[in-house]
Amino acid sequence: MKDVKPFLMFQGGTAEEAMKYYTSLIDESEIKSITRYGAEGPGEEGTVIQALFSLKGQEFMCIDSHIDHEFTFTPSFSIYLTCDSEEEIDRLYEKMMQNGTALMPLDNYGFSKKFGWLNDQFGISWQLNLPE
Repeated sequence: MKDVKPFLMFQGGTAEEAMKYYTSLIDESEIKSITRYGAEGPGEEGTVIQALFSLKGQEFMCIDSHIDHEFTFTPSFSIYLTCDSEEEIDRLYEKMMQNGTALMPLDNYGFSKKFGWLNDQFGISWQLNLPE
């Protein structure tokens, strides 16, 4: 086995927008490669056939599905971020909550100094933690 990567399937042509958003929020992150559909399809021209991006060194793959599915993302899979400061966790939570939904509002739940769990505007679930 060469490696293991989380794989995110976006619908509606939002993969590139999501990657740009995530890499702008998290330091030491980048879009590494994007392969796009051409005019011949089968997806909409310019949307993502496959892309690779990294957040703090963790690589993710993603696509824009050219097929509409009955399912989408679920909070049972989430991206867990361990923050370094209260300023960082507050900033990330505030940005990710724009057009997002709180699952556990940012607070002290007894297992860390501050914790929040949310679904962002793209439907991806994030757990943000600031350890004691």
